[in-house]
Amino acid sequence: MAYNLNVFKDKVKAVDTWLEKELTTVRTGRANPSILDGVMVESYGAFMGISQVASITNEDPRTIRIVPWDRAQIKGIEKALTAANLGVSVSVDEKGVRVAFPALTEETRQQIVKVAKEKLENSRISLRKVRDEENVAVDKKEKEGGMGEDEKFRIKQEIQKIVDDQNKKLQERMDKKEKEILS
Repeated sequence: MAYNLNVFKDKVKAVDTWLEKELTTVRTGRANPSILDGVMVESYGAFMGISQVASITNEDPRTIRIVPWDRAQIKGIEKALTAANLGVSVSVDEKGVRVAFPALTEETRQQIVKVAKEKLENSRISLRKVRDEENVAVDKKEKEGGMGEDEKFRIKQEIQKIVDDQNKKLQERMDKKEKEILS
């Protein structure tokens, strides 16, 4: 009976998806609405994401416009953005809230790259944990008599190949993001 690696592959894909999502929240000097995904606004006694209480659009390459569906939410959105400490300037006008992304200095760019590299390292750690868990499961199955030693080594090699390929993809994703930040 062949060993099923589908669950392992799903976990590997989840690590990749996590890094992709995390890197979209890293500031690059351009206005990107996804940086606001983690900002929660108090709305009628409950906390909600900004996208659930307002429309978010890019006004220009360095400015995002947030237009709440209920004008009473403007102060709450401003307060949430200020508290989120995203390194952006927030201003309120008659239409809603304007979020301006200041130009990045070289020092700021290096700090942002450092944060992105930490996220990459966290994803690599997660990937190693997933690999180790799968290797333990393979060892257990072999001890129970569910597979032979040759098959165990073949499966472990396949697991390692998947992990190596995924690490390469993660590094490519990071290189692309670093280029975007530094440009």
